[in-house]
Amino acid sequence: MITIILSNNSHHFPHTFFLAGIPGLTAAHIWISLPFCFMFFLAVTGNGVLLFLIRTEHSLHQPMFFFLAMLSFVDLVLSLSTLPKMLAIFWFGATAISSHSCLSQMFFIHAFSAMESGVLVAMAVNRFVAICNPLHYATILTPVVVAKIGGLVVLRGVGLTISFPSLARRLSYCGSHTIAYTYCEHMAVVKLACGATTVDNLYAFAVAIFLGVGDVAFIAYSYGQIVRTVIHFPSPEARAKAGSTCTAHVCVILFFYGPGFLSVVMQRFGPPTASAAKVILANLYLLFPPALDPIVYGVKTKQIREQLLKMLRPKQIDPT
Repeated sequence: MITIILSNNSHHFPHTFFLAGIPGLTAAHIWISLPFCFMFFLAVTGNGVLLFLIRTEHSLHQPMFFFLAMLSFVDLVLSLSTLPKMLAIFWFGATAISSHSCLSQMFFIHAFSAMESGVLVAMAVNRFVAICNPLHYATILTPVVVAKIGGLVVLRGVGLTISFPSLARRLSYCGSHTIAYTYCEHMAVVKLACGATTVDNLYAFAVAIFLGVGDVAFIAYSYGQIVRTVIHFPSPEARAKAGSTCTAHVCVILFFYGPGFLSVVMQRFGPPTASAAKVILANLYLLFPPALDPIVYGVKTKQIREQLLKMLRPKQIDPT
């Protein structure tokens, strides 16, 4: 794992943290690992196949599939950053994680989660332009504009979250070094600090509001405009076609923001100690989107489905 270079001016910063796994269910870790392992397989296989199809098939070189490729890459990174360590905890009890690995994992989780939210916003913009302004779609979402949107998504995700490891690194940790989760989430690490954490709390809350509320509000506005446009389509067939093109995106939005919203609510307003339900929900927030997104797009997107069937279909051998 890539190590983030941080200042050495640490105040009792531990060399090692310990990940608690799922509280109260340690004896069942082996059984719990089975669905986690299955979701990891789905995430790596599904997103890998999507990336391969979009990369090799020229007909998929369109703005919508560029954003879908970004989403698949982000999901792949999130899975590879978290699932191997989770499975090591469940299978081997390998709860120890070095401080540098923990801070690196923290950065990858938060940065790529922010990127995923940004990609969902970009995909909503794509649907808005395609349905509300179809005649100018090609002139609005040119390859240059699409590349700039993609670059902005990456820069925003990194810029908003790159300070999380540094903020956690500067704190003193004079008590327990056991993180009550299966991965190094920023606030879960900060809760172990014995000094003032006001700056960390305020900044994390501001980022959560900006990404969660801001992005959801923008997506909701985009789809509000789409619904207004679709209602005035002349034929039921046109309305049904427009609705079907948005179904996959709406499902992905629910997979991402649904567990995320519930996880934030439980962390902010739930019991101070980490319950099994809270930890499982936090895990689902990271596992559900990468595992289910490729399935949704594979089933609901005609072009992806056709190319997948074409790839799986055995080639005909010319007898001549």
